[in-house]
Amino acid sequence: MHFTRRSAVGLGIAALATAPMGIAFAADEGIKIGMTVPMTGPGAEIGHLQTEGAKIGIDKINAAGGVLGKKLELIVEDDQTTNPGIVLAFSRLVNRGDLVAILSSLRSTQVNAISGDARKAGLPVFFGGTDPTLTNTGNPWFFRARPNDVFSAKVIADFGVNQLKKQKWALLHSTDAFGTNGVKALIEQLKPLGVTPVLVQGFNNGQADLTPVVLAVRQSGADIIATYTPFENDVGVLARQLKQFGVQATWIGSASVASTTAMQLAGPALYGTYAVADFNAEANPQAKAYFAEFSKKVGRAPDYSSAWAYDSILLIAEAIKQAGGTAPDKVRAALLAIKDFQGAEGAYTFDQNGDGLRSYNVVKNDGGKIVFVRHIAFDK
Repeated sequence: MHFTRRSAVGLGIAALATAPMGIAFAADEGIKIGMTVPMTGPGAEIGHLQTEGAKIGIDKINAAGGVLGKKLELIVEDDQTTNPGIVLAFSRLVNRGDLVAILSSLRSTQVNAISGDARKAGLPVFFGGTDPTLTNTGNPWFFRARPNDVFSAKVIADFGVNQLKKQKWALLHSTDAFGTNGVKALIEQLKPLGVTPVLVQGFNNGQADLTPVVLAVRQSGADIIATYTPFENDVGVLARQLKQFGVQATWIGSASVASTTAMQLAGPALYGTYAVADFNAEANPQAKAYFAEFSKKVGRAPDYSSAWAYDSILLIAEAIKQAGGTAPDKVRAALLAIKDFQGAEGAYTFDQNGDGLRSYNVVKNDGGKIVFVRHIAFDK
C-alpha cells in the first residue's frame, strides 16, 4: 500500500486522538493539566483570577524542578460562564487525549452540567463548586478543592445565633443548584438552634432589579440576612438596594460577599457585612504566602476564586509524584491517600467522595478591608 505524506500525517493524528489517557510523555513534552474558565460572559473577571491562581501554582512547581523531571503545562478553554459553554470546553479538553487532570468550574451548576462527561473521561476533575450534592453522585473522578456548603451552613447558623444573637432570619438565595442547596442546608442547621426563618426568598442569577426581594426583607422584620448567591454582580445589586431601602439587618453570606470583585462593585454598601470564606490570608501560613505572591503578580488581593485553583495544581503535582506517573487511576489513588496536605485553603484530606476540606473562616468587611474573625474546623 502506498502512503502519501498527507495520509501518514493523518494516521499519526488519528493515533494520537485514540491514545489512552496517562500514556508516558515524550522526553521533550511536559505534563499537561486542563482548565475550564469563564474567559467571556459575566464571570470573565473571576475566570481571570482563577487562571492566575492556577498559573502561580504551575510556576511554583516548575521553579522547583517540575514533577518527575517534567514541567507542568496549563491548557485553558473558555466556558463562557454558561452550562453549554462548559460542556463544550470540557469536551475539547478531554478530546485532546494528553491531559493528566482537569480543573473545572467554581459554579456548582456548571460542575453538575459536566458530571456525566467527567465520569466517562476517567480523569481526576477538580472543582470549586460548593453544592454538597456534587460529591454524592458516586462519581469517582470528582475532587472538590473547597469545603462544601454543609460546613458553611453550620458556620453561618452557629455564628449568627450564638455570636451575633440573631433570631429573625431572612434567607436569600439564587435559584440555581448552589443557592437552593445552600439554603436547604442552612435551614437544617438552624432547626436545632430553635430558629425558623421569617423569610426564604429566591431570585434569578443576573436579575437586574432586586427591589421585590429587598422589600420582602424589610417587611419581614428580619434582624439578620443570610445569602447564598454565586455571582458577584448579584451581590453588588443586592447590597446597593438594601442600602437604598434602608434595610439595617446584619448580613452574613457565602464567600461571594467577601470577594474582591463584589467589594469593588458594591463599595460602602458592603461595609459591616460578614461572610464565611474558605480563603483568608490570616488563616494559615500557606494562605499568607499565597496572598503575598498573588498580590505582587496580579496587583490585587486574592480570594476564594483563585486560591482553590492554586491548591488544585499543587495537589495534582503531589499526587503524580506519589503515584510515580500519570496513569489516571494511580493519580486518583494517590489523591485519596493524601493526608493533611497544607494548602492556601486549608489542610486537605480527601474522603471517598472527593471532599478534601472541612473548615471555613468567618470574616468581616471593616470599611472595605476584609478582617479575619475566626477559623472553624469540623472533624467530618
